[in-house]
Amino acid sequence: TNLSLLHFFKYSYVGLQNYFIIFKYGYFWTLLKNTLIWTLGSLITMMGLGFALALILNQSDLKGRTIFYAILILPWAFPGFISLLVWQGMWVDPYGMMNKLILPLLHLPHINSLTSTTDAWIELIVTNDWLSFPYFMTVFYSALQSIPKELYDIADLDGANIFTKFFRITLPSLKRTIAFVFISSFVFTWNNFYPIFLLTGGGPGISTETFIVYAYQEAFDYNNFSLGAAWSVISTIFVVVLGIIVIKYTHILDAFT
Repeated sequence: TNLSLLHFFKYSYVGLQNYFIIFKYGYFWTLLKNTLIWTLGSLITMMGLGFALALILNQSDLKGRTIFYAILILPWAFPGFISLLVWQGMWVDPYGMMNKLILPLLHLPHINSLTSTTDAWIELIVTNDWLSFPYFMTVFYSALQSIPKELYDIADLDGANIFTKFFRITLPSLKRTIAFVFISSFVFTWNNFYPIFLLTGGGPGISTETFIVYAYQEAFDYNNFSLGAAWSVISTIFVVVLGIIVIKYTHILDAFT
């Protein structure tokens, strides 16, 4: 339909017209690219950071494990919306904590998401990593704890080095966990709305707009519910198709058989 707040009770069926409009104005490919950057960029870094921290926590000779774990899980203890508002203030250039203190200490350039697309993506992915890594760390750490210690003891007796134990024992034992985390987090991150909406609003321009953010803006900023719904349908179709492709060509579900 052509439902809109401007004529809420006076709508008509327009068939596929909304989809023709979407492909006609050229935003589609930009939004698809942005959605893939957001999803894969966040997912790879979140899983990598969570897995690395889980491996560190799983070391048997680590002192103060409970204290470290309690500190690392703190981002999970705060409501996501409140955390995003705090990060929004931290990224303000030049007076936010990131640009005023942390980045200069690391000898890194300032981040300005208002003028630079690259800076905007860095801001979004770093913030999303901070919000999400405790989940991945906890899941991977629990899975690592379930691996029998005897397997590593036998490997030590056979003279296996750390890399052999990692690729022959650790990774194969975590196949199901990695498969579950990847599939579920792919869908969640694809549809994750709040970080982009609160931090950059999709800017500069539409350079960080994703399908779900643009669908929201069409519906509630421009009062065009029909076009917003069409964007949501397209987003759903793509996440399903890409999910099937990932499952088929990575054989990720083989971990459950």
